[in-house]
Parts: sequence; structure tokens; C-alpha cells
Amino acid sequence: MSLSLSPEEQAIAARQDGAGMAMRIVAESARLLGAPRLIPIASTHIDGALYHGDSGTLFAEKLVEGGAQVAVRSTLNVGALDLMGCSRIRLEEPQRGMARRMMEAYSRLGCEQSWTCAPYQAGHRPALGSDVAWGESNAVVFCNSVLGARTNRYGDFLDIACAIVGCAPDYGLHRPENRRARLVFDVSGLSPSFLASEIAWPVLGSLYGREVGNAIGVVAGVAAHPGEDALKAFGAAAASSGAVGLFHIAGVTPEAPHVEAILAGPEPEAVIRVTPE
Repeated sequence: MSLSLSPEEQAIAARQDGAGMAMRIVAESARLLGAPRLIPIASTHIDGALYHGDSGTLFAEKLVEGGAQVAVRSTLNVGALDLMGCSRIRLEEPQRGMARRMMEAYSRLGCEQSWTCAPYQAGHRPALGSDVAWGESNAVVFCNSVLGARTNRYGDFLDIACAIVGCAPDYGLHRPENRRARLVFDVSGLSPSFLASEIAWPVLGSLYGREVGNAIGVVAGVAAHPGEDALKAFGAAAASSGAVGLFHIAGVTPEAPHVEAILAGPEPEAVIRVTPE
């Protein structure tokens, strides 16, 4: 399947400014991913503002020099410096200066200086069913699973490119058919008191991630909503131990009113039963 760009997208890609550079990055990524088109997005969360080397700083500054500005709401993940107390940072020059330049460049591109890996707890909560382009693994899984917005795990450079052009490749978890569960993670054998404890959800998330990898699953057997902090802990652990970008919990998360409603087929491909042992 070949990528089809609109006349407007083609015109932007032909430009030699920052927006043209961003569109070429998004379009080439879409081709590599096999996406048939680009889709508009409502927001982005940028993971690329953390200094790992000079190339990231120079990339952001090139976008600034090209007059680029984000086209949608764009919050920033953590940076390498505490801007309120830089004297305590153990980052020597010239790396410290390059890290500051990177953070300043993303601000000049129009990004909100949120500097958090949990933007959903700082007022950035996309609507159910909206397409966004987020980075940061725990933010991505929370956005997909708890909020019901749609995003893939967008990496450095591609995240800010999507923000500038206001669109993203139409593939992966943007597609409704790819959001359906293929396996069941059954916790009905665990006691309600355990499921209500603080320790339960990070432990279950770690186990879930190891068991499912990057597959889409639905958790069954949860009688009461555990709260957003528990869902945050579950998702962060699952994204770390596996490559989970989306999970469902029957009767809890917005796309899974019950198990059958979210399964990809009449029967799950596998059922993982969790017991106290």
C-alpha cells in the first residue's frame, strides 16, 4: 500500500523551511510504516527534549531557524536540567549548555514548558477517540488505555515533526481494528482486598507486560474501579516490562464495557489466569 499525500501536504513537503523538513520526516516515516495516508491530530507530547547528545539540540535548532511552529497543543516531557536549580545539576559544560539550548529551542517552537512525564495529570487529557501523537511510554499507555485517545509510541524527532505539521501516519493504534484485544488476562482468582491494595497494580502491570509483550489484551475479573493512580501504575509497569501501548480492563477503561465488546474475535487467542500462587 503506497502513501497518498494531499496536494497541500505535497506543497508543504516541497518547501525548504522548518515545516517542509517536518513534513518530509512524517511522510517518509509513514512510507516506512506502510501507512496509506496522514491523519490530523489534536495534540502531541514531546519526548525529544531530553538531551542525549548534540544532534538532538542541533535538530531542534534547525527547525527553529526554519521558522517552524507547532500546529497543535504540544507539551514537553522531562528535560535534562532543573531550570529552577541548575547549580545542583551534575552535567558539565559544554553538555550543560547544549542541554539548555535544546530546552530553549523546543520552547521557541511553541511547546508548553510542562517538563513532565505525566501530562495527563497536568491538564493535558485528549478526548475519547481523538488522534494524538505522544511520546513517553507511560504517557502513551495512559492516553490510549485510560483516556481512550489514539496514539502510537512516537519517538524523538518524529514527535516534534508531527506537532509542526499537525498530522501523523495512519497506522497501528490509530486504527480501530488494531485496538481490539486478542488475549484475556484473568485476575478473577485474586481477592478483592488484594486488588484494592496499592501494591497490586504495579505488580500486576509488571506481570502483564512480561506475559503479553506488545499484544493487546483485556483484563477480566476486576469488580471495582481501582482509581487512576492504580491504572497509571499498571500501565507504566506494563510498558516497562513489555512493550505495552494499550490495555483494556473490562468494566473500567472506556473502550471495554465488557470482555466480549473489545475482543477481536469470538474467542480470545489465549487466556492468562493469574492466581495468588
